[in-house]
Amino acid sequence: MDLAKRRAVMDEAMASRGDWPERSPWLREAVAALPRDEFAPDRLWRWDGHAYAAVDRHADPDGWAAELYASQDAAAVTQVSGGLPSSSLSAQGVVVDRLDSLQLESGHRVWDIGGGQGWNAALAAWRAGPGRVVSTEIDPDLAAFARERLAAAGLDVETLTADATTAAPGGGRFDRVIATYAVEHVPWAWIEATGPGGRIVYPWGRLGHVALTVAAGGRHASGHVQGLAQFMADRTAPAPPAAAGPTGYRVVRGERPAETERSVGRDLDPLESDWDLRFALRVAVPDTVVFTGREKDGVSAWVHDGVAAWAMFSADAAGGSVLFQGGGRRIGDEVLQAWKQWEEHGRPDPYEYGITVTPEKQFAWLVDPDDGPRWPLHEAAAATSR
Repeated sequence: MDLAKRRAVMDEAMASRGDWPERSPWLREAVAALPRDEFAPDRLWRWDGHAYAAVDRHADPDGWAAELYASQDAAAVTQVSGGLPSSSLSAQGVVVDRLDSLQLESGHRVWDIGGGQGWNAALAAWRAGPGRVVSTEIDPDLAAFARERLAAAGLDVETLTADATTAAPGGGRFDRVIATYAVEHVPWAWIEATGPGGRIVYPWGRLGHVALTVAAGGRHASGHVQGLAQFMADRTAPAPPAAAGPTGYRVVRGERPAETERSVGRDLDPLESDWDLRFALRVAVPDTVVFTGREKDGVSAWVHDGVAAWAMFSADAAGGSVLFQGGGRRIGDEVLQAWKQWEEHGRPDPYEYGITVTPEKQFAWLVDPDDGPRWPLHEAAAATSR
């Protein structure tokens, strides 16, 4: 197990693809000084096609190292609960991209949310300085692990076991806040904890990460999507009522027949391959799960809301599809309408979208937070109840 070689290979892979950000040259130095293997547990988990299987550092050192340094785009699963990943070391490229979005400077006071194994806090502390980073983690075992690894690295980082959705640690103000798990809605406590002009970087609904800047007066925060990646979900949020993919669709539909049926002339190929479209649909119809499959007549699609509504687009030989819907809500029509609107807006890419958070509401917007199209993220009560 030659960890030095694996580190060098990943460093060069990121350099060749331009993944080391020019505006944050400190990140390459920090990763070299504090490599991810120093914050990885001795047991990782690998998907074997059927379930997550343990990869032990002592029993299989090469396999462990290969899992940890698979690529700059691959996360390493560090904890499995109920057969599903519950914690991970995020992909190195993603960690670097998010810390670049934070625009972190020496002396900044930083709140690291969802500390996990402590690597993100370690890199932030390398830049911000001793005693400038506070990390919170809801899992006491993970918090203890991070505390141990941070101390072993000689870093002065306060690591607390806490639920970050309710209040900031110590009630203090921070210049920078960075979350490592995905939330659909930003807890207002994060805005209150950040001074005017401060920056909050967080993964939005497993779509990618957003950077908010807190306005003067601290009564709202707004900012654009910065990068795309999938993240672990907030452990305090309600669990999805049904799984994604074929299993979720079967659970929601059950044995119920279609309530409506009609022909749709639209080619469904972009629904399978155009990720800008998929992102736009997720913004416009946020509670919708969409998955596709290629059949003999072309691409078919299945849609559900995790509760009751479902739709199936069955490809036909004419290049279109037949839309079957049920569950009261016409969720297939909502997807088609959102698709049409995306085309009318000029087929924007994800980086043209952003988020605004106020005490009363949160909404996504396109191009301009004041004059552009908007999509509400949730009811006002949800913003202040977290």
